[in-house]
Amino acid sequence: MNYIPTIGLETHAELLTASKMFCACPVVDVTTAPPNSAVCPICAGMPGTLPVINRRAVEYALRVALALECEIYPTSIFARKNYFYPDLPKGYQISQYEEPLARHGKLTIRTREGEKLIRIRRVHLEEDTGKSVHVEGGASVQVAIGQVGEAGNSLTNQPTNHSTDQPLPQSHSLIDLNRSGVPLLEIVTEPDLHSPEEVSAFARALRDILVYVGVNSGDLQKGVLRVEPNISVRPVGTETLGTRTEVKNLNSFRALERAVEYEINRQISLLEAGGTVVQETVGWDEARQLTFSQRSKEEAHDYRYFPEPDLPPLVLEESFIATVRASLPELPYPRFRRFITQYGLSEYDADVLTTERATADYYEQTLAAAPDVSPKTIANWITGDVFATLNEGGKTLADMPPARLGGLLRLVGSGSINQTTAKRVLAEMFASGHSAEDIVNAQGLGQISDSEFISGLVQEILTANPDQVESFRAGKETVFNWLFGQIMRRAGGKANPQVVQTLLREKLTGNS
Repeated sequence: MNYIPTIGLETHAELLTASKMFCACPVVDVTTAPPNSAVCPICAGMPGTLPVINRRAVEYALRVALALECEIYPTSIFARKNYFYPDLPKGYQISQYEEPLARHGKLTIRTREGEKLIRIRRVHLEEDTGKSVHVEGGASVQVAIGQVGEAGNSLTNQPTNHSTDQPLPQSHSLIDLNRSGVPLLEIVTEPDLHSPEEVSAFARALRDILVYVGVNSGDLQKGVLRVEPNISVRPVGTETLGTRTEVKNLNSFRALERAVEYEINRQISLLEAGGTVVQETVGWDEARQLTFSQRSKEEAHDYRYFPEPDLPPLVLEESFIATVRASLPELPYPRFRRFITQYGLSEYDADVLTTERATADYYEQTLAAAPDVSPKTIANWITGDVFATLNEGGKTLADMPPARLGGLLRLVGSGSINQTTAKRVLAEMFASGHSAEDIVNAQGLGQISDSEFISGLVQEILTANPDQVESFRAGKETVFNWLFGQIMRRAGGKANPQVVQTLLREKLTGNS
């Protein structure tokens, strides 16, 4: 029996605000900050505290909703999502449920099968939970001590009493509340995805948008972007969706694809063996490349949602929405399409150049600096030699301003230097920060195009290599490239390669 996988995604993106969602505590990097060093009575869930909505978080959420072409709700409601977990100190999470910030969006993805429109069910704001740290007995961990204090100064005011490394006698679970209360945006799709490739394509496209509009770093490894697929399978020919499982612990796009593929195959194997799929949350074990059961999957009614009594409705004025809309940059997919139609780039080049906003901006700034150079040539240099230098480490695009790269490409286009010399000059430009023109002039690297001079070099090489000349004339065409290389080496790489090729072929064929 054949089965159709059906997949919907829940994506949680931590917003790049300076402070938390409902208090003044700073947002810190939970991978490096001392545990519980950014906690106050509000995000620690102390009785009698009152939350206050972070305006910047609302603005960032609206940016994403508009970028996803959602229907914006002028009035939305915060709600309490009630459940017990050790890293949820209040016993409930402030989220949005019945009246979210936005609904009915869409995002176009690209796969090997072509383009596909994925519907967005809802976009809503909530607060993140704390973080549970599970350690084995005997392990030494950093334990924060003291008491919760003012916002931004959460532990004891005595720095010497801040934290300590303590060995634990047996296995423990520790709680770090630094992440508790961090602004979180949840984007939920309709179940429109049907393969691991589509899931990965959507996650990457959404990640690009979040980074483009400046609300998230897109770092899955650090957990600031968490993609959780809900997966079910159904027999071909049936319309009723199967029982779904939700997969967590996915910290890379590769893990996302592998986990989805594994879970699809696991469910199909289970059904074909006469078993049933249990509705549950499963985790992904990267080391063993399999999913494992974590807990039963809750339904909405299990959370007993009700309106948050300590927060008023969130009302967005039309002027505020219009201001945020006007602040949006050109988004990745429209820019990708424009690069193809306006600059004649291939889909591959357009994709590479538009994945990161900074790269796309850099490309267009270089075009402006070298208007006489073809867009394809500039794309080749950026995606080739420039990226290769950056990948070697220690350099960024800031080390090669667009005007400086444009100056180099203008020299190539005018014939002042050839491609080989240009690569050498580019490396020197990164190392020294000097312009291409200054380097070429200082080192005498200008291209030699004098036909008489080059003709002499060609004759010199041919005279010194009579056997190779005879081999070429006997039909061994590959000898031509060897002779060409000898001439270029003799000229120190500065000879015009087109002139060299023309004169070399003329002399070999007796047409000179």
